Amino acid sequence: MINNKFYRICTAIILLLLIVYLGDKVNFIFRPLTSLIHIIIIPLLIAGFFYYLLRPLVDYMERHRMKRALSVLIIYVVIALLIAGFSVLVWPSLREQLWNFIENTPVLMSSLSAQLNELERSGFLSKYLPEDSDIVSRFSDFLTQGIAQVTDYLSGLFSVVSNLVIILATFPIMLYYMLKEGSKFGTNLTLLLPRGYRKDGEETVHEIDEALSNFIVGRVIVNVALGILMYIGFLILGLPYALLLTVVSIILNFIPYVGAILAAIPIVIVAFIESPSMAIWSLVIIVVAQQIQDNLISPYVYGKQLDIHPLTTVILLLVGADLGNILGMIIVIPLYMIIKIIFRKIQNRIVEDRAENT
Repeated sequence: MINNKFYRICTAIILLLLIVYLGDKVNFIFRPLTSLIHIIIIPLLIAGFFYYLLRPLVDYMERHRMKRALSVLIIYVVIALLIAGFSVLVWPSLREQLWNFIENTPVLMSSLSAQLNELERSGFLSKYLPEDSDIVSRFSDFLTQGIAQVTDYLSGLFSVVSNLVIILATFPIMLYYMLKEGSKFGTNLTLLLPRGYRKDGEETVHEIDEALSNFIVGRVIVNVALGILMYIGFLILGLPYALLLTVVSIILNFIPYVGAILAAIPIVIVAFIESPSMAIWSLVIIVVAQQIQDNLISPYVYGKQLDIHPLTTVILLLVGADLGNILGMIIVIPLYMIIKIIFRKIQNRIVEDRAENT
């Protein structure tokens, strides 16, 4: 029996490898499918993100006897008005700070080198570093390489979303039908399963839906609250490019653990260019805002903490960064949650089937 089981496992592995090998040889068959996936993946991710943000509002309007289609159209009109207000009130200042930052990058680098040289001449760095360590030149080289990598990544990101017309034309349509269908969207997916597994499929879809909703809505609320706290502190401190750095921090904080560190680096560097004391105070503002977020805001927003071990999160972030850079780091946690729920449901079903057969 052991030998038969071993042979079956080996045969399954060989067949799987053979399928992968043959699939690689006839990849031209799947090329249209992969091209289609590349085209719709970004609009689909954006539509899914806004679906979980706007669905509670649509459900609320439906409970007050308003049709879902009409509710979605009203929300679209409100969003259009908000975008118009953003383009008039916020975007000019944000755009000005962005272009000023890009144009002043050489000046900022020179100012940063001057600040580091001043600290080195004052003897402050020599108290904590060996005499033969050329920290200034090393840090400057590291920062130059970092800026080059960021520039290359942004260039690649712009190439990915270069077809902006397709994204703007497709994701609102996807979002409309997703909001209009509501819970029917997941139920329709379970119709593809055999009858005996549809109940398990509905439970799995409901569990995935609830987990994604809690994660996305909670993350948005927590990160926006954190951004508001940091922006107020930066305005009081007089930090240059306060709005731009806050927006970047809100985006990067969607990455668990690592995002807070990545968001703090440009803030501290820009503050250090002004003065070392401003760098220290900016770091204090970041730490205080993070503590308020972790101890006061997050416990009230998240009804249930994510059941993911910190070590697992770090490994997932490394894998996501290797596969898709920042975008991969953002979506790897929700993707892991989906896979974990499906695997756990399949495992429970196998255990139940074995218990019934014994």
